[in-house]
Amino acid sequence: MYRKISAIVVSTLIALGIIAFMLFRVRDDLVTAFKHIVWGYLLLATAVCLGAWLLRGFRYKVILSGVGVFCGLLFSTGCIFVSQTANLIVPARLGDLVRVFILRHEYGSTISQGISSLVVERVFDIVTVALLGALSLFFVLDVPAWFYTIILVPLALGAAFFIFLYFSGRFVSENRYIRVILSILDQIRAVSLSLPSVLSISLQSFVIWIFDVLVCLFVAMMFQQFIPFAVVILAIVIGNLVKAVPLTPGGVGTYELSVALTFTVAGIDPAIATLIAVIDHLIKNLVTLAGGIVSIYFFGDWVIDTIRSAFRREMYGGDGSGA
Repeated sequence: MYRKISAIVVSTLIALGIIAFMLFRVRDDLVTAFKHIVWGYLLLATAVCLGAWLLRGFRYKVILSGVGVFCGLLFSTGCIFVSQTANLIVPARLGDLVRVFILRHEYGSTISQGISSLVVERVFDIVTVALLGALSLFFVLDVPAWFYTIILVPLALGAAFFIFLYFSGRFVSENRYIRVILSILDQIRAVSLSLPSVLSISLQSFVIWIFDVLVCLFVAMMFQQFIPFAVVILAIVIGNLVKAVPLTPGGVGTYELSVALTFTVAGIDPAIATLIAVIDHLIKNLVTLAGGIVSIYFFGDWVIDTIRSAFRREMYGGDGSGA
């Protein structure tokens, strides 16, 4: 128990420590930077961020229909809001599993349907982000060699996943647990290898991440920084690919550090780069939190118990009772 509690505390302290270090090292320039803020861009960034969430909800609705769960846009959007809000608290992205329980509670879906929908969403997100990063490299000069590694590894893994998915349909087993896995793969394959579905989800994913980039672009414009679009794409890509490794809750700290570092490499003043990275992620997390709170009221108080149970399972193991 204490080992799991310490893991949560340590990961949170690491996140806070990274942010504190980033702000402390440029503290003398922060006041000057804040004096030149154009607040209108903050409203614009927030509005675009909300738009991105609705697009995510629509895409998830399409994915759910592909695995046999038919719901409305508000439900699918709220589902993502709640799970992402949980991810800000629960480490290792275990908050995603809350979505499985919401689907089961509201629509009687199976666990395999919930997991399949999560896998499809995550795979398309990672592949889309990596593709955008690969394209941006053609327009950004003198990037560190490790940027190529961070971008190309997810692309290679994504390609390997789709190849495995294609051939997995030939596998047969009498083992009950393997049959469950094969069932999940069948559902993922139905969504991920159907040409109309792939085109639809890929296009939606591309637009979603362009919106995510625009949020950061408008934050940069708050500080009167007109950064080339390809550089902002690269920063968001590196930030999100690093954030995909669940070192801290919600990727707080690692995301900001990666985004700020990318901007600094591109020649942006470190103080401005730090502020852009921190405020960009702060806007996205606050919108997530607000949407999560509204969604919890939409679904009902039982969702809080589900999140609490996930948190207790992480700390205590077993059924989460702590006994």
